[in-house]
Amino acid sequence: MASTFAVSSGSAWALGLPSLGDGQNLTTPQERKLGDRIIKELYRDPDYLDDAVLTEYVSQILASLMKASEERGELSDELKERYAWQILLGRDKQVNAFALPGGYFGVYLGLISIVSTRDELASVMAHELSHVTQRHIARLIEQQGKMTPLMIGSMILGALAASRSPDAAAALMMGGQAAVVQNQLNFSRDMEREADRIGFGLMKPAGYAQQGFVGMFDKLQQANRINDNGSWPYLRSHPLTTQRIADMHARIGKEDGAAEPPATLDHVMMVARARVLTKPGVEVLRQYIHETRDVGFADKSVNRRVSALYAAALSGVQLQDYAQARDAVGKLKPLVQGNAPAQRQTLLLAAEVEMAAGKPEEALRELSADAQKITADVGRPELLARTQVMLQLKRGAEMTGVLQTWVATHPQDSGAWLALSRVWNQQEQPLRAIRAEAEAQMGHYDYAAARDRFKAGQDLARKGGGDFYDASIIDTRLREVDSLLKEQASDRSFN
Repeated sequence: MASTFAVSSGSAWALGLPSLGDGQNLTTPQERKLGDRIIKELYRDPDYLDDAVLTEYVSQILASLMKASEERGELSDELKERYAWQILLGRDKQVNAFALPGGYFGVYLGLISIVSTRDELASVMAHELSHVTQRHIARLIEQQGKMTPLMIGSMILGALAASRSPDAAAALMMGGQAAVVQNQLNFSRDMEREADRIGFGLMKPAGYAQQGFVGMFDKLQQANRINDNGSWPYLRSHPLTTQRIADMHARIGKEDGAAEPPATLDHVMMVARARVLTKPGVEVLRQYIHETRDVGFADKSVNRRVSALYAAALSGVQLQDYAQARDAVGKLKPLVQGNAPAQRQTLLLAAEVEMAAGKPEEALRELSADAQKITADVGRPELLARTQVMLQLKRGAEMTGVLQTWVATHPQDSGAWLALSRVWNQQEQPLRAIRAEAEAQMGHYDYAAARDRFKAGQDLARKGGGDFYDASIIDTRLREVDSLLKEQASDRSFN
């Protein structure tokens, strides 16, 4: 994955912005379809990371911004219903985020690693959300006139590849399309200003400090001055200008001028998690551990100690040094007492340590004092962690009901479908397990792979495996995926 576009809604005229067109040449269903096809390729990227903890953290920020956008009239009912509103994480260290057609958002761990506060991360997400609600991709296609959505899709994939492999980018963006990319960059400057201003307006209603916008701009400006060595591609896809920076400072000056609030404990934990999960190398992981042993560590701020201990514990897992990981968790627990979000993240981390160490009983104890209190309103990180634990304990059947409830309301959650497949396999229900595997492929828009699994389920059902109800579901879903494949075949491929 890599960087590219962002989007926003119809009240731009009220801000005195230039008219960018209304994007009517590309309908919202077409834009969603375009996004689905692009995202299918990104799910295949080896850097794609389904980390339930970080994905939930970023998704909650996006959800609060979406609510504010809806209340302000920026997010229409049509867009809210038709678009995906999904977060994809990339393991790469590059400082980057992007929005895609159809309400998909990409965030690299490198970006999470450098934001000082939740407000700074929210400022990036507010900017990207505004790109989507303003339908900037649709406007781009309208502006370019002769460009087809599929050509735009190829360009987007090329732009996403460019930050890591110029050769890969060239393969996706051939010939005259390179000139069109430059035209798009020129056109996007108005879009960037529009996304800044609308995104800025979402911050306070969503519960975030507007100073986060200025803090993030200052970080980007400092990086730009030092050197853009390729690790800050956000500076290229979202070029900073003196005008944009001055505009943000002027806007914050009209407010109360308060300093940006300090980071919360759960935020510094997420920053630490992002840094470790970028796989920085053995020496860096050891440094994270050694920091907690330094003379004077006890004199550092609570935020600094919480961050360091979280990183040390997760580094211990990566290095298979479980004694060190447990020691760090033990020191972390008293520091977060009384802080519910931080306590929750500490328990999830403790369970992660124990599972990695092959101690599912201890992991279950960390997740819940009473293993029977498993309810449908549990968060996704707990849901997947509990399932992993119960499978290890040969008690996966206890998770069936809560997983079925979850996928019924989150049908695109591939990770939950795969967990349910493992649960059904453990219960010796192969037909249901195959169906869940197929649904997991559907969640990543890999219709060919999904068809293979549905077909395998159909073959098994004909041999007497499973019951009539399960077989009927598979038959229906197979017809649906065949229809989707025919529709795909009628369009020209990106590749």
